[in-house]
Amino acid sequence: MITVGDLAPEDRATWEALFRAYIDFYGRTEPTEMYERAWREFRAGTRLHALGARLDGDLVGITHFFVHPSTSGPDVCYLQDLFTAPEARGQGAAAALIAAVADWARDQGCARVYWHTQASNATARRVYDKVAEDRGFIKYDVPLQS
Repeated sequence: MITVGDLAPEDRATWEALFRAYIDFYGRTEPTEMYERAWREFRAGTRLHALGARLDGDLVGITHFFVHPSTSGPDVCYLQDLFTAPEARGQGAAAALIAAVADWARDQGCARVYWHTQASNATARRVYDKVAEDRGFIKYDVPLQS
């Protein structure tokens, strides 16, 4: 059975392993300080937020999200990162994490939750297509730091 809730201090090592796997999936490498800063922010729970999915008590999925203002309505929630351990996929962890973020955002008065994924991420998109609407936007980036 999948349960979703806040991350506890004892989740630190497993959270980082899952987050590193997520970063690796997208072909990136990040310095150790990035993981330290993110964990501090999640533990503070003021700007950045995190939830974990547990399968039979074991942490098997994570999501990171935050609220930001919108020029055309109420605040919105951006689901920045979502990752489930490969051995736990297909058991509802990703959908449960998205639903928990949506519940949290609704309680904060947000108008919607949104996220991005690569068009080639077929595994994740099978879940996303069931729980959300693809509105067809294309994302552009202007890198400011290397």
